[in-house]
Amino acid sequence: MSEPDDHLVVFSPSGLRGLFASDTPLLEAARSLGVDLDSVCGGRGICGRCQVEPMFGEFPKHGITATAEHVSPRGTTENDYRGRRPLSNHCRLGCAVKVRGDLVVDIPAESQVHRQVVRKDVDLGEVELDPVLVLRLVEVAEPALEESINESALVNALADQWGLADLTVAARAVGEIRQLLTDGVRTITAAIRDGREVVAAWPDLQDRVLGVAVDIGSTTIAGHLCDLATGAVLATAGTMNPQIRFGEDLMSRISYVMMNPGGEADLTATVRGALNDLIDDLVDKVGGDRDEVLELVLVGNPVMHHLFLGYDATPLGEAPFNLAIDEAVDLPATELELTTHPAARVHVLPCIAGHVGADTAAVLLATGLGADDQQNCAEIRLIVDIGTNAEIVLAGGGRILAASSPTGPAFEGAQVSSGQRATLGAIERVRIDPVTGDPRIRIIGVDAWSNEDGFAKAAAVSGVTGICGSGIIEVVAELWLAGLMN
Repeated sequence: MSEPDDHLVVFSPSGLRGLFASDTPLLEAARSLGVDLDSVCGGRGICGRCQVEPMFGEFPKHGITATAEHVSPRGTTENDYRGRRPLSNHCRLGCAVKVRGDLVVDIPAESQVHRQVVRKDVDLGEVELDPVLVLRLVEVAEPALEESINESALVNALADQWGLADLTVAARAVGEIRQLLTDGVRTITAAIRDGREVVAAWPDLQDRVLGVAVDIGSTTIAGHLCDLATGAVLATAGTMNPQIRFGEDLMSRISYVMMNPGGEADLTATVRGALNDLIDDLVDKVGGDRDEVLELVLVGNPVMHHLFLGYDATPLGEAPFNLAIDEAVDLPATELELTTHPAARVHVLPCIAGHVGADTAAVLLATGLGADDQQNCAEIRLIVDIGTNAEIVLAGGGRILAASSPTGPAFEGAQVSSGQRATLGAIERVRIDPVTGDPRIRIIGVDAWSNEDGFAKAAAVSGVTGICGSGIIEVVAELWLAGLMN
């Protein structure tokens, strides 16, 4: 039974919540709810692994208005903390900070014992390569004594050796080219964008330029690193969208923006920072450098699209769900605070309508459903994209219909007694014997099925903690296939 002075504490991204008395340490509150919060020093403020971020503002989804007074001020433990993991101004030590009012508390990925498992593999179909940016190696002639050293020497070499006429040079590349020529470099690799503009230059042979394809989802940001010359996918990575600390679904994030002046800037900065980290992860996997990235293509649902670009997303929170823009966007990466090559550009596909976004536009392009010769096809085709927000596209008879609906709550634990996100120990695969009705499962982190040798020992590390979205889908499918439901 709760006491009158108990305070509601909601932990993100798990969504676990409970009532706690004043001066309850957040680490203690988290442990009592089974929240995935790390700590190895026994709560003595030494290891720094229990760092949390109390969130302040209006959280209408939870019925919480939180202020800085809802947590205890920093004391000796935090002020004297000198652990390996720095304690930022926004974070607190869970073992030291105490509850003083209703709170929403974010558990950063690095503070989680079992981090969310993000799997975003890619199967690349046959594509006709026609990159907007190409590399061209040229030999630049030595200038005569009376000639000035400038970028025109490179432009002339590109025209003579590659037949590239009427090239211009990007303003930021002028100094780069002149410095190479002044230093006596005569073998130069030039990056040409769209067959019209020299955007970058390197000494000698630069044989690789990279592109990144990004899908900014409500829960997950997925990235694929590509070699623009060959079309090969070199690396794939995914990360949790840190905006989840402001709200688990699209509408709760829009509510956060509406209820907290300046909140949209927080959401924009958060997702841009996560994308920079993801790019670092991708190039590290191939032993590359972020300066090799010159092209990025981004998609996402309309809310993620607007928040990443810095557009007002609040009209998407109510009918008629007006978009701020329904055209493709092409911007320098620097304008979006992305730390790639200074000449990099970001191409963002257009949103289609209200809650049918650039990610759906990408599906239509990738499957060819949007092509003229496909629109009059009599065959009925259905595309379903199930994520935190789901989109359905139905094509046939010369028409393409699209609709969307929030599905995250259904597949990430809401109203499912053992539902949870995709973390270690979650049931992700299910099979039911159609004859005996006996089920077998596979959990994240263990390769063996539950009826195979070694499963019990391997599963003991995390335990079987619940069932995630893919497991829920397979349960329903297997029940139907086994004739146990109609």
